[in-house]
Amino acid sequence: MIKTSQLQADTAVFSMTVGAGDYYLGKVSAGQTFRILDLEGNQAADTLFYSAANPSERYSATDTIREQGNVYLTAGSILRSNENRAMLEIVADTCGRHDTLGGACATESNTVRYDLEKRCMHACRDSWMLAIAEKPEYGLSKRDISHNINFFMNVPVTEAGGLSFADGISAPGKYVELKALMDIYVLISNCPQLNNPCNAYNPTPIEYLVWNT
Repeated sequence: MIKTSQLQADTAVFSMTVGAGDYYLGKVSAGQTFRILDLEGNQAADTLFYSAANPSERYSATDTIREQGNVYLTAGSILRSNENRAMLEIVADTCGRHDTLGGACATESNTVRYDLEKRCMHACRDSWMLAIAEKPEYGLSKRDISHNINFFMNVPVTEAGGLSFADGISAPGKYVELKALMDIYVLISNCPQLNNPCNAYNPTPIEYLVWNT
């Protein structure tokens, strides 16, 4: 569902550009709204969410999909935790659909899916590990890397029940906006994937903005 936002970039209390293949880890307080902006189009932002009060409570694809009865996310979707509590609500979305099933690239999956020589290529799981290593104060570790959302990524479910990685459906300037329903940590890998069309084989920057709403 397409829904535009009334928030203006010049009123954001925080903004930063996350470069192609780079990462971000930060806190969003309950009531704040943040936007992930696809600057050049067809970029995938692999994202994890945690309760800031207790990071063992985290975004759950299983609970979210079950409660909303849909494997895709868009405006109106409530993101739920592994304790089935509401964590965030998507309040604006100009892309229209976001993936919950495709998972994140790793050196191991690059090897299995593509070729042995692809193993050394950078991957989202590496980005997450670098982010949590650089900010130990967040109390996250490798065991906390679990279900993620692929914002802007197009992963159709086939008639046979499988998944396919297809060309992106985003475009320059498309965004998704979420309101925090509890204090949360946001962990983003701006996907470096060069082997499938999730970002048109060309990783590009995204912008991350936060408002007090």
